[in-house]
Amino acid sequence: SRPLAEEEPRASSLPCIPNPFPELCSPSNSPILSSLPGGQGPPREGACHLVKVFSEDGSCRSLEVSAGTTARQLCEMLVQRTHALHDHSWALVELHQHLALERCLEDHESVVEVQSAWPLGADSRFVFRKNFAKYELFKSNASLFPEVMVSSCLEANKSMAHSELIQNFLNSGSCPEVQGFLQLREAGRKVWKRFYFSLRRSGLYYSTKGTSKDPRHLQYFADLTESNIYYVTQGKKHYGTPTEFGFCIKPYKVRSGVKGLKLLCSEDEQSRTCWMAAFRLFKYGMQLYRNYQQAQARLSQPPWIGPTALRSVSDNALVAMDFSGCTGRVIENPSEVLTAALEEAQAWRKKTTHRYSLPAACQTSPLSAAIHRTQPWFHGRISREDTQQLIGRQGLVDGVFLVRESQRNPKGFVLSLCHLQKVKHYLILPSEEEGRLYFTMDDGQTRFADLIQLVEFHQINRGILPCKLRHYCTCVAL
Repeated sequence: SRPLAEEEPRASSLPCIPNPFPELCSPSNSPILSSLPGGQGPPREGACHLVKVFSEDGSCRSLEVSAGTTARQLCEMLVQRTHALHDHSWALVELHQHLALERCLEDHESVVEVQSAWPLGADSRFVFRKNFAKYELFKSNASLFPEVMVSSCLEANKSMAHSELIQNFLNSGSCPEVQGFLQLREAGRKVWKRFYFSLRRSGLYYSTKGTSKDPRHLQYFADLTESNIYYVTQGKKHYGTPTEFGFCIKPYKVRSGVKGLKLLCSEDEQSRTCWMAAFRLFKYGMQLYRNYQQAQARLSQPPWIGPTALRSVSDNALVAMDFSGCTGRVIENPSEVLTAALEEAQAWRKKTTHRYSLPAACQTSPLSAAIHRTQPWFHGRISREDTQQLIGRQGLVDGVFLVRESQRNPKGFVLSLCHLQKVKHYLILPSEEEGRLYFTMDDGQTRFADLIQLVEFHQINRGILPCKLRHYCTCVAL
């Protein structure tokens, strides 16, 4: 110990040499080490983090964000940089490709916090895309909760409108108690068994004896407040699900692998949608409704100040107008609006209209025949199966649609439309009469000069469709 004591004064007497690279020795101040990808622990406040976001076409963009950046803020940044139309249906989706799991982040969630929970080397990513179903549960015309699945309806033996259920939620702060049969995959096995599940205020349970809700027969299943709920994509391929309507409860402590995942499967899409909506209300409570209110408020003001502010386009922006006089006027009387719509629909059905007075060259010009290719709702030669998947990913909401080329008819097109959580396909055929080209879906009873005219008509009038066209599927390149 004596020689060491003698060396101390000599070391302290040396001149102090400053460190030329302090950022490499201090991880907290390092711009490199502070922006490492997920899996490195909780995010540091004030530090910059690198987030990579993909689009549905596979392109990606990296953004530098702070630790507190929310999913809504990141979506607004991407909308601005891609010059997309701004509305509250843009969403950030967390995708785990190796597990075939995906979920839409809520607007208030921290993007960096979600990314930090990903394991190193995992094939996880953020995807920027539309989700028209995100706030559908707060719409007055929605019907996400079937009466046979809501406990209060069954116990009182009475029907209850969706708006009444949501109002009860807003008043009490508790989500509707949902119950029904689900297929459950047993832990460590590929066997699926059918159990009767109940979502109560204390958590999710399943009955060990039929449909009994006796406390002796209820088995606690999962803590939803400490878990994330995901949709299962390609469930039959990855997990052998009995149907394609699978979902998964993934506890926070499960970072990688299939072990620890609680896999469930519904009988149909309506049942799965009901469970997922109830889980969201259970986990986030009133925060979910505040997100919806803030999204609605943002639509009434420009999202950013720039040389060319983008305008939100939605069905709420469409109003009935009367141009029969010298100046146009807004029709406010609902009965008058309906009468005007019916009169316009009849006018479109007439075989001779003012558009046929145009020269034939205008009707058959290459520009007129191909102008629909510039529209965001036109998706070219996309297959029927890919169409089903695209509309399913962007939200099975009434009125979600796209137009594509027909695979069976080389000159025809197909309007794919979602109604009652199912995708229906309507063939659009071109026809020529007296040298004039037109498009029709009803054997020539209603004719349109081009596909743009057809789409715009059905955005205002239902026509032969089960509902009006409300939201078009679109993909943006990052």
